[in-house]
Amino acid sequence: MEGDALDLAYPAPWDSGIAFANLAAVWANYRALGYRRLIFTNTVSVLEVTAIAEAMGDDPRVTGVLLQASTRTVRNRLSRREQGAGLDAHAAKSRAAAVRLEAEAESSVHRLDTEGLTPEEIAVRIGAFLRWTK
Repeated sequence: MEGDALDLAYPAPWDSGIAFANLAAVWANYRALGYRRLIFTNTVSVLEVTAIAEAMGDDPRVTGVLLQASTRTVRNRLSRREQGAGLDAHAAKSRAAAVRLEAEAESSVHRLDTEGLTPEEIAVRIGAFLRWTK
């Protein structure tokens, strides 16, 4: 589930808690259908592990994973969707977020260096952190 989709509105309702209320509602619907695993993606979600767990209910086991890469690699990845001043702005924002996340994420959050890895290789490594069985 992409966390950014849970609070899309203008003006931005970030401080309202609506993202967690929406996560609770959407996850309840999946739980009712028998789903028991959720991959939640959002840049700052590794700082909000407790709030995510509370929104999901049922005392879930939450595994935080912080994806990391060099400044050059991040800029290269961003250049696939941004250009010019937009690329520069996103690269600067990404650098600032990386510093904040590294400093503020709890020690229980796994750090995964994605340098030189394919998306498939990243998924395999995340799978190892999750310890999911069939």
